Amino acid sequence: HTMVTGAASRVGHEAGETVEVDWSGPTMQLTDPVTGETSRVYLFVACLPFSRWALVEPAPDMRQDTWLLANVAMFEWFGGTVPRIVPDNLKTGVIKHPREGEIVLNDAYREMAAHYSAAVLPGRPRAPKEKASVENTVSHVATWVIAGLRHRSFGTLPELRVAIRERMDTYNREPFQKRAGSRLSVFQTEEKTLLRPLPSAPYEISRWIIGRRVQKNGHVVWEKNFYSVPYAQIGQGVDLRITSQVLEVYRNHERLTSHLLFGEQVVNEYRTNDADQPQGEKYREWDTVRIRAWAERVGPNTVTVVNRIFEAVPVEEQGFDAALAALRLSRRYSSERVEKACQIALEGRVRSPRYAHLQPILETGQDKKSTRRMPRFEPAEPESGGYVRGADYYAGGGAR
Repeated sequence: HTMVTGAASRVGHEAGETVEVDWSGPTMQLTDPVTGETSRVYLFVACLPFSRWALVEPAPDMRQDTWLLANVAMFEWFGGTVPRIVPDNLKTGVIKHPREGEIVLNDAYREMAAHYSAAVLPGRPRAPKEKASVENTVSHVATWVIAGLRHRSFGTLPELRVAIRERMDTYNREPFQKRAGSRLSVFQTEEKTLLRPLPSAPYEISRWIIGRRVQKNGHVVWEKNFYSVPYAQIGQGVDLRITSQVLEVYRNHERLTSHLLFGEQVVNEYRTNDADQPQGEKYREWDTVRIRAWAERVGPNTVTVVNRIFEAVPVEEQGFDAALAALRLSRRYSSERVEKACQIALEGRVRSPRYAHLQPILETGQDKKSTRRMPRFEPAEPESGGYVRGADYYAGGGAR
C-alpha cells in the first residue's frame, strides 16, 4: 500500500508518519434562518497520504487562530498524532520559505505542532508533487462535500460540520479504483495503530505578552488583575503566556509560575502562589515596618489609610504599591497637605482610600479649603532593628 493512484502521487509514504493540510479553494455558506443573510464558510482539508484518509473541517475564516483550531480538531478526529505536518506555504503556518536558506515558521504554528510532538515541514513552493495527496483530496471536496450538500441550507457551523462529517464518512468508505480496500479500511488496519497517542490535554491557543515588568509587590498586571511572580524577579521584565484559562510567567524561556485566570468581570484581584513569596516573616515585616514608619511621619490619618490598604489584601506585599503610591504624594505636595487629604478621604464613603482618591483632592486644592489647622503629629520612635531607611528612601523610589 505504499503506492497511491495517480501519476502525480507516485511517491512512497510510510504509515503514521505524515499529515498534509491545506485550505480548499471552493467555499460553502451559512444562511441566517431569520434574516436570510449569508456568510462564507472556508474548508480546512487534512489527509494522511499513506491511507489517504481525509478530514474536512468548516471554518468561519482563515485567520491564524482558526487555522490552529482546525489542526487541533484534525488530531482529535484522527485519534492520534504524526511526527510530520506538511502545510502549504500560507502565512498562518509559514512566514517565509526561500529557495535557499532556512524556512521561517509562524511561532504559534510551531508551538501548536510541538504540543503534539510534531515538526512542520512545508512543501516547497511550486512543488505540488510533494503534497499530491492533499491536492487530490481538495479536488474531491468539491464533488463529495460542496456538490453533495448544494441543495441543503445550513444556519450554524455545528450543523454544517455534522453534515460534512457524514459526507466525508462516505468519501472515506468509497473503494479504491486501483487498489484493494478503501481509505477507511487501510487507515483502520494499517495506520491507526501507528499513530502517536494524543497529549493528555488538547492544545490551547495562547497569546504572548513580552517584557511585562514585575511590580514591587511581586506581581504582574494582566487585564486589571494581579498575578504573583517569584520575588527574585521584582523589577525584571518577564513574558506572559495567556490561554483561555491560564496565565504562565516565563523568563529566558523558562516557566517561573502559573495561575488560573480571573473571570472577565473581575478586576483588582490577586492570585498569589505561596512559593512565589519571600521566605520568612523578617523579610515581610521589614518592608511593612518601613512603610508604616513613613506613614507615621506624615500623620495619623495617613497611618489609617495605609493600615486599611494592608487590611484589604490577603497578603501584605500586595499592598506595597498602593501604600507607596499614596505616600509618594508627599514628594509633590507637603506632608501636611497629604495628611489633610487623607482626612477628607476617610470622611467620605470609601473605606480604603487609595492614590486615585487622594490625588484629585490635592490636585483641586480641596484640602486647602478647610481653615481648621491640622494638629502636628509626633510619631513614636520605631523599635530597635525595625525602621532603618527613612521617608527619603521611599520618596526617592528606593536605593540610589
